[in-house]
Amino acid sequence: MVDGGKSEPSELQDHRMSASFQQLANFIWSVADLLRGPYRPPQYERVMLPLTVLRRFDAVLAPSKEAVLKRYEELKAKNIPNIDAILNNLAKDEEGNPLGFHNHSQLDFQKLKGDPDNIGRHLADYIAGFSENIRKIFERFEFDKEIEKLEESNRLYQVVAQFAEIDLHPRRVDNITMGLVFEDLIRRFNEAANETAGDHFTPREVIQLMVNLLLEPDTHVLTQAGVIVTVCDPACGTGGMLAEAQNWIRAHNDQATVKVFGQDYNPRSYAVAASDLLIKGHKDGQVVLGNTLTDDPFPDQRFDYLLANPPFGVDWKAEKKIIDRWPNFRGYSGKLPRINDGALLFLLYMMSKFQDYKAGDRDKPGSRTAIVFNGSPLFTGGAGSGESEIRRWIIERDQLEAIVALPEQMFYNTGIGTFIWVVTNRKAAHRRGKIQLIDARERYTPMKRSLGDKRRYLDQAALDAVTREHGAMENSKTSRVFDNADFGYRRITVLRPLRLRLEITEEARERFLNTCPELFDALQAVQDALGSEPLLDWNQAWDAVQQVFKTLPDDVEGWAKGAKGTAQKKIFRDCFTTVDPEAAPVIAKRHKKGDVSIGSELFPQQTLPPMDAGELYALLGLHPEGKALVEYEPDPALKDFENIPLKEDIVSYVLREVRPYVPDAWIDRATLDEQDGGIGKVGYEINFNRVFFQYQPPRPLHEIDAELAGVEQRILELLREVTQ
Repeated sequence: MVDGGKSEPSELQDHRMSASFQQLANFIWSVADLLRGPYRPPQYERVMLPLTVLRRFDAVLAPSKEAVLKRYEELKAKNIPNIDAILNNLAKDEEGNPLGFHNHSQLDFQKLKGDPDNIGRHLADYIAGFSENIRKIFERFEFDKEIEKLEESNRLYQVVAQFAEIDLHPRRVDNITMGLVFEDLIRRFNEAANETAGDHFTPREVIQLMVNLLLEPDTHVLTQAGVIVTVCDPACGTGGMLAEAQNWIRAHNDQATVKVFGQDYNPRSYAVAASDLLIKGHKDGQVVLGNTLTDDPFPDQRFDYLLANPPFGVDWKAEKKIIDRWPNFRGYSGKLPRINDGALLFLLYMMSKFQDYKAGDRDKPGSRTAIVFNGSPLFTGGAGSGESEIRRWIIERDQLEAIVALPEQMFYNTGIGTFIWVVTNRKAAHRRGKIQLIDARERYTPMKRSLGDKRRYLDQAALDAVTREHGAMENSKTSRVFDNADFGYRRITVLRPLRLRLEITEEARERFLNTCPELFDALQAVQDALGSEPLLDWNQAWDAVQQVFKTLPDDVEGWAKGAKGTAQKKIFRDCFTTVDPEAAPVIAKRHKKGDVSIGSELFPQQTLPPMDAGELYALLGLHPEGKALVEYEPDPALKDFENIPLKEDIVSYVLREVRPYVPDAWIDRATLDEQDGGIGKVGYEINFNRVFFQYQPPRPLHEIDAELAGVEQRILELLREVTQ
């Protein structure tokens, strides 16, 4: 693998920020103070973001502005329709490359500044002079409303005049710096609003690590001459991930053609990303406004690389009605996740955009994706749940390559732990059937000044270390490699017998007769026959009760027939029995031995340990009684569950982990259902804490005692000082 030059990390702290970026971001932010009064700080972005974009367009278009105006007048005189394509091709950057957009208004920021009395009308005319693709972007900004509001409050000219003084020409502010400015403004505005900045902004070093994990394994391909790469971010925000992926590829191969595609639900974020795409000259790329879960803007396209930071714990209730009508979700036909967390739906969408893969076939190159999740998608949901079924679908298709645990307090809107998943349908040969977990939770550097909830960052050394660990795929203190099946388990139900004591007490009699007064004489007959002493075998006691009822005289009413009689019997048991661990198990039913399947019929594809039929019967809750098998009634309060690793057979596990502690427990045969081949309900979860837990033995008692004695001595000395 070529260890090419890596893109530099974002300058998020004072010692990491370039002077030009910091000065520019601070200057634009200072202009926002002019809005104080008609706007509250959380609303500043409504003005500052579109004006920043507008000023950037103005600077980029300046070199070819005269040529565009001249050609526009010629086309206008000839009444030629659809002039956008002609003028978009005429508007060029300083290197002579068509920009893909234009402005045919006579105005620019300097001219706007020169006419304060008509600033509102002129600014609206200036925006109307852009090509259609730019006008659509400003419709999403809804900037016409802000122009009107600013003019009413006599702020419009002041703000425009300040922006006219900002030099955003590409010679002074390159595309990378401009992208950083956009993102810094987004972050600041969201912090001012106390909103979820993470919905729109991912820390630059997290993006860089994602890009490294995604692209480093393909360095040998991406450095080839004439390579064409497609990259998609279905939750692109302001386009930071797309920009970083481009930077990485260009740093390794400046001749590569990179086509970027994105989608976002937030209009202003979309507007910034779409503007940035146009400024950078990506005519073959596209950023679309829409809901990723329900609207696919690229139905016929597949991508080489995908990466995203979807909203954590996003509620998809509004989309459920639409999704429920589909035969499947993006090719996945299993159970979907809970309604209050649709994060895994974004991953399913991204996987649906994978190109087909066939080794050695250039037309089927496969795809790779990296996505940021919180901890929930790792382990939320038991076997059979939507989350577990999605994890199972991904892992059993051998498409989960690696997961990296990031430090806490890395994001601006949350301090919780986060994880990068790397998923691909073209694992390298040495990775097939394997999953790598990397623990980077302790590799952070504290920030001198927190930004929202972000108090830590990954420096370049940490990024390089994690990237190397991923490439090496070796077991170490912070990197572990597992078989796919290591994360799977069978969930079975373990039951224990219900043990009831029958005792006829005055309190119980009163409860029973309040409900069934017609059975007064019958109850008296039962009490005379059984007495008032506790009976520890419900089965014998119930047989005796039944015999008493059979001998009742004709003038004494017994059990009613049908549903009423069934209800009376249940009330009798509820009133006169209590659970007693010393009592005999309650028998539920009896089976003929030949009517119950055991052994290989019940445990297909599993090797059972040596044991006789009686032991196996008991393990299934069946106990020989002559020629019959007795099945006990389970106690609902003692019902429990066991998650048994896929690599271990059920019987051996229960004999080792359950029976020594609860000898009367048995496996609920109903949980060995047929849907998973008769081996119990299968689930998958990934528990980082269990994998990387390091046991710390407690200190020796003599050290603790000595420390306590020292504390007591100091307390006594302090007390003496007070009393003397």
